[in-house]
Amino acid sequence: MVHVLSSRVLIRPGDPERSRTFYGETLGLAVYREFGTGPERGTVYFLGGGFLEVSGRAEEPAAPGVQLWLQVADVRAAHEELVAAGVRVLREPVAEPWGLVEMWIADPDGCRIVLVEVPERHPIRYRPGI
Repeated sequence: MVHVLSSRVLIRPGDPERSRTFYGETLGLAVYREFGTGPERGTVYFLGGGFLEVSGRAEEPAAPGVQLWLQVADVRAAHEELVAAGVRVLREPVAEPWGLVEMWIADPDGCRIVLVEVPERHPIRYRPGI
């Protein structure tokens, strides 16, 4: 059995500085740590219970099946903030049949990001015995 102590998603962007601006300034993710020097240095951001590392440089975009799932408290408020910041929204907030409210954006390299709001009475929030 693998005993996982921590986890992070690694992104190798086409333009590291552009991606650091998107994740750090536009999305406002807090920096956990930075390492290395120069334009391809690494930046690790907090993602709730995990981390997102933007480092190195990719010659090709990420595989289309790679997507980020980010839970937010209020997806409609996030939508307003991101539109005001000039982020292209791929899909407006929608209440899905499975009970979540989701909207889609993409990072500068086209990596799709779903922003998800979990309504108060959704089963994801259910904690037996609590």
